[in-house]
Amino acid sequence: MSSSLIHPTAIIHPAAQLGNDVSIGPYAIIGEHVVIGDDTRVGAHTVISGHTTIGRDNQIFQFNSLGEIPQDKKYAGEPTRLEIGDRNTVREFCTFNLGTAQDGGVTRIGDDNWIMAYVHLAHDCQVGNHTIFANNASLAGHVSVGDYAILGGFTGVHQFCKIGAHVMTGISSVVFKDIPPYVMAAGQPAAPHGINSEGLKRRGFSPAALMALKRAYKTLYREGLTLNEARDKLAEQAQSVAEIQPLLDFIATSERGIIR
Repeated sequence: MSSSLIHPTAIIHPAAQLGNDVSIGPYAIIGEHVVIGDDTRVGAHTVISGHTTIGRDNQIFQFNSLGEIPQDKKYAGEPTRLEIGDRNTVREFCTFNLGTAQDGGVTRIGDDNWIMAYVHLAHDCQVGNHTIFANNASLAGHVSVGDYAILGGFTGVHQFCKIGAHVMTGISSVVFKDIPPYVMAAGQPAAPHGINSEGLKRRGFSPAALMALKRAYKTLYREGLTLNEARDKLAEQAQSVAEIQPLLDFIATSERGIIR
């Protein structure tokens, strides 16, 4: 690590571990148990605390608070963690909290995520890869978000909810139940509004797969079937279209119930 990349006003605990070519901006504070990977940039006035591990090639802009204790009254100082992967962009004024002992003890963000200003990720959230969080999107505790999901600005997600892969939410959506993979949702509370067709096209889904997923969406939401009836019909469709199986798996493991 080159000392020329560390601003003289930054405060870095001697026990913190910084990789090669890590840049630390003015007045940033890096705590004792922090590990930062190679080529990551930390902006001015950012505070990184707790048992926080950050991978390589991340761009963390100014005025962020990463790894602070959970906003949970049950937290009693346990050495829980925040883990952030590689190549993430974190814009200004974001807050990512540590996990809690009541869950897995870790808040985790994967790779290649684009996280805009004022996003809050509460304790024990699990965020996949290639997601986009628009400004002011907020996750309560214990929320999971699948790969390639896009949360519109001011989206609020209730604790313990699951957001499936390739989901897209509209601006100011309020999510109280799980959103299955591929679905677009919007409203207060969030309701289904079709398949995220454009996003799936951009990610290489074939025309045949898109047609099958639209048929699966109609089965789940438009044919007046009970959830069990829809699941049975989806299971038949999944035998010939592999892309439907993640939808079935998600419904089978949903604990809060899906939006319908």
